[in-house]
Amino acid sequence: MDEIAIAQQCAAKMYADDQASRDLGIRIEVRVPGSAEARFEVRADMLNGHAVCHGGFIFSLADTAFAFACNTYNKVTLAAGASIEFLRPAKLGDQLMATATERHRGGRSGIYDVVVTNQDAVDVAIFRGRSHMTSQPILPVNDT
Repeated sequence: MDEIAIAQQCAAKMYADDQASRDLGIRIEVRVPGSAEARFEVRADMLNGHAVCHGGFIFSLADTAFAFACNTYNKVTLAAGASIEFLRPAKLGDQLMATATERHRGGRSGIYDVVVTNQDAVDVAIFRGRSHMTSQPILPVNDT
């Protein structure tokens, strides 16, 4: 299997096991190793007391894109840290997309940047995640 097929198979396996992402209505797309897109629509049950999307949901969307991007190399990879800057509110019905990009990967560590945009391609948040790769494969070794 080539590296793109491995990345996509890892994403499919993770998504099948990721109840949280499915319950949030997050859709995932992985095209190449080290990157991922995650999308969802802001629902009424995601709004806070100011009638805008709760920051925790935006963080979850960005964190999901980060998780899928750093798990494209067939090694279970976990978050070691993350931060987010909220730039503007998201409203009911907004279509949010989190695009994760690998900035550095060396040894067992990685740095990933995620930009969350709305349906008008306006930045909503910027997230940075730090990953730690384990030796455990995502896919059975004989399948790759």
